[in-house]
Amino acid sequence: MRRVLLRGRAQVENPRWTVFRSHFRFEAFYCEPAQGHEKGGVEGEVGYFRRNYLVPVPEVTSLAELNARIAEAEKAEDNRRIGARIRTIGQDFAAEAPLLMPLPDEPFETGLMLTPRVDRYSQVTVRCCRYSVPVHLIGRPVRVVLRSSELIVYDRRSEVARHERLTVKGAESLVLDHYLEALMRKPGAMSGSAVLDQARATGAFTGAHEALWSAARRAVGEPAATRVLIEVLLLHRHMDNADVIAGISAALSVGAHSADVVAVEARKAAAERGNGPAAATRPAPAAMVTSLTLRRLAELPPDTRPLPAVDACDQLLRHSRASKEGRP
Repeated sequence: MRRVLLRGRAQVENPRWTVFRSHFRFEAFYCEPAQGHEKGGVEGEVGYFRRNYLVPVPEVTSLAELNARIAEAEKAEDNRRIGARIRTIGQDFAAEAPLLMPLPDEPFETGLMLTPRVDRYSQVTVRCCRYSVPVHLIGRPVRVVLRSSELIVYDRRSEVARHERLTVKGAESLVLDHYLEALMRKPGAMSGSAVLDQARATGAFTGAHEALWSAARRAVGEPAATRVLIEVLLLHRHMDNADVIAGISAALSVGAHSADVVAVEARKAAAERGNGPAAATRPAPAAMVTSLTLRRLAELPPDTRPLPAVDACDQLLRHSRASKEGRP
């Protein structure tokens, strides 16, 4: 609400809320202040759910995990009966569902629309938190959709970044992939960077990457090894992570650390699993390929002509040797 009046049911609505209920085609009914009996049943059920499923406070690592737990609790509630009712909650909803209005064909975006500008660190600041975007967007305005649990960044109509929403003031969410082009030009900034620490913490930078980086360091030195690592990390943009990791393991098993070797082995892994472009473009087995030449020859009558004689040609060879030796 933009403004809550102290008397009566009239309220000054937020324009975004007005658009929301217009999209789903329902009317809003507001309770009077300090009149708890008007919505006692709703608040009672909320208290029941909190006491039974959220006490003690669940410990989770992300909002997605918390939402998954709540969804499981809601499924369990379908088998519960309220008071002395004959039917369960799930049965009552199944009988009521056909009477409800259908949902609109198009979804409604509940997120807040913002247009920040990308700073020189390739980040946007939203609600006192910083989120990374690809480095080619530095200095350009982007469109941000801020939802309750995530933040999505668009460059015109293309999605360029997606982050879990941060709730701590001054927190940063950095993605290593957003900085690869810049790190390719300045490989010395890779080691010890904050974005690499976050990639290690989230599991995006695995032990296989560490092993490849160490092997390349021993062979070609620090700057070149970092460039090899970045080239391998770029493979993740168009190949599955499992295939790239398999390619790294295969390359290290034969003592190789080249990005080209990793790419070839990753494509082999994708082809073996029937995944990726290699599986679509690889040729069919030889036994299944029909040769048009052999097919035409099979339809021709057998050739009974004798083989040509080349004895007369041997005389030319003798004359050629005699002319070289100077004899008549």
